[in-house]
Amino acid sequence: MAPSTSIEEAKAELRREARARRDALPADMRAAAAHAIAARPFPISLTLKAIVSGFMPIGNEINPIPLMRNLAVLGAQLALPAIAGRGKPLTMRAFAFGQRLIPGTWGIREPAPEATEVFPDVLLVPLLAFDRSGHRIGYGAGYYDLTIAALRARKAITACGLAFAAQEIANVLTTPRDVRLDLVLTEREVIDCRAA
Repeated sequence: MAPSTSIEEAKAELRREARARRDALPADMRAAAAHAIAARPFPISLTLKAIVSGFMPIGNEINPIPLMRNLAVLGAQLALPAIAGRGKPLTMRAFAFGQRLIPGTWGIREPAPEATEVFPDVLLVPLLAFDRSGHRIGYGAGYYDLTIAALRARKAITACGLAFAAQEIANVLTTPRDVRLDLVLTEREVIDCRAA
């Protein structure tokens, strides 16, 4: 068996375990975690008009909306991702609360195609599991790995995972296409992965 196949199989098992662990968290604990992250000062300074890309939560993902609302109040310009196609980076489109969203791939709400494409300074990144070195397990399609790599090729960005503390694992298996997060925010702490 090729090593990459065994890594992918191991990652698939990690995804199943991580999803089960996350989904076992009570709804009130998940809501409290999202508000705890939003209530803390954001760990990096944002210039006025900095572009922060959030995401619309699916399933039992941590809800980034309280944090996004707080960042908008501080002057950040918001964006949301849209899937451009398999094997392509996400397209980030400008977004403001109150704006109409449409169902995209897998029914995830996103700005309409006519919304302006933007290139965020900060990405809030969903995940299933993470480790303290900034590696993450996502859903397996690689969209965020491609997006973070493409944005880093353009300019300096901060990739910031949002997670429940219960989603931390000791070590995430990686492949050459996997990119690291700079920070992970949980309800308990801010984990700075840049020095790892």
